[in-house]
Amino acid sequence: MVISPTKTKFRKHQRGRVRGKATGGVGISFGEYALQSLESGYLTVNQIEAARKALTHYLKRGGKVWVRAFADKIITARPAETRMGGGKGAPVAFVAPIRQGHIIFEIGGIPQAEAKKALHLASYKLPLKTRFMEKI
Repeated sequence: MVISPTKTKFRKHQRGRVRGKATGGVGISFGEYALQSLESGYLTVNQIEAARKALTHYLKRGGKVWVRAFADKIITARPAETRMGGGKGAPVAFVAPIRQGHIIFEIGGIPQAEAKKALHLASYKLPLKTRFMEKI
C-alpha cells in the first residue's frame, strides 16, 4: 500500500507549523467508526502503516478500513555531527501534517465494541492523542 506520493513538484519543502483546528476531513465520510486526532502534529509513513497493520490484524479480514491521512510533505535532515552551513539537508521521510480534529482512520462493517477495540490498538502506534468517533 502506497502512503506517500510517487512524484512531487518540489524535492524539498519548508517545514512550517501545524497549528489550529482542521477544517477539512473532520467528518466521517466512508465508514461507521473513526479515529480522530485531538492534537496537531506530523505522522510519518511508518507510523501510519504500523497503525493500519494493527487495525487489519485485529479485524482478521473482517470489515473495511479507510486511511484518511496521506503523507505528502517531505522532511529533510542533515547528517549527524555536521557543522552549520552547507545548505538544506537531504530528504529523509514523508510525513502527513495532521491538525486537531482530523480523521485519521475510518472502519465499517463490524460491531461497535470490536471497532472501538481495533481503533484503540491502532492509537497506540500513533504519537498523537486520539479519540473514538461514531457516525450519527
